[in-house]
Amino acid sequence: MSDATLRAGERVMLIDAKDRHYLVTLEPGGSFHTHAGIVSHDAVIGLVEGSTVAASNERAFLVVRPTLADVVLKMPRGAQVIYPKDLGAILLEADIAPGQRVLEAGVGSGALSMTLLRAGASVVGYELREEFARHAEKNVRAHLGDAINYRIEIRDVTAGIDERDLDRVLLDMPEPWAVVGHAEAALRPGGILLAYLPTINQTQLLRETLRQHRFGLAETVEILRRTWHVDGRSVRPDHRMVAHTGFLTSARRLVTTAHGSSERRSESD
Repeated sequence: MSDATLRAGERVMLIDAKDRHYLVTLEPGGSFHTHAGIVSHDAVIGLVEGSTVAASNERAFLVVRPTLADVVLKMPRGAQVIYPKDLGAILLEADIAPGQRVLEAGVGSGALSMTLLRAGASVVGYELREEFARHAEKNVRAHLGDAINYRIEIRDVTAGIDERDLDRVLLDMPEPWAVVGHAEAALRPGGILLAYLPTINQTQLLRETLRQHRFGLAETVEILRRTWHVDGRSVRPDHRMVAHTGFLTSARRLVTTAHGSSERRSESD
């Protein structure tokens, strides 16, 4: 069987004629019920990805494997997820690469964890709420399996970071400025801190705090995504767009302060 063949136990995306997307896990003998008809899982298992399958009322559904963006938007949520447009930017802004050691604080529903792990990083998550941690780990392992370097600790990152010589620290939490001092000690020189924040006032306070520690090359961006309607000669922007969702602020951990004024050493040097 080729890799394109759909198998029992994996997730698929069913797409109807009105472009409605449904995330389904295939189970032998199972069925997916929708107002557009009932789709038998057995009719999907063994198909090649990209095929169509007929529902009980003969309506057709396109069947493909979900992308990571599909999973993020459709998976069960215990907390608000980071949108795919921001997840892609985070990979570049934080320069995530295979083999990196990454601390993620505020794991939410696991969307960012999935993205980091898919890029080859090793991830430890700090999460205050146990129910969020359980939910995130379930989502992550359902999509990526168990052969990943991932663990979550129930703890407050503002109380300290045990890890040292980290390559990256990523923060999705309301007060990331309270972590800057701990991140300074935990990151290796040249490592990157990145924070995701909804408001510019929070972002301003974070930037001020970064300037008081050994961080430099700070940058804040937001990502606006606009799709287009293209149908023959009818070409125009879509009426709706995903505009502001959050601000991404990144900075590099330096040997000197951001102003280059001291040679303060830490235990991580």
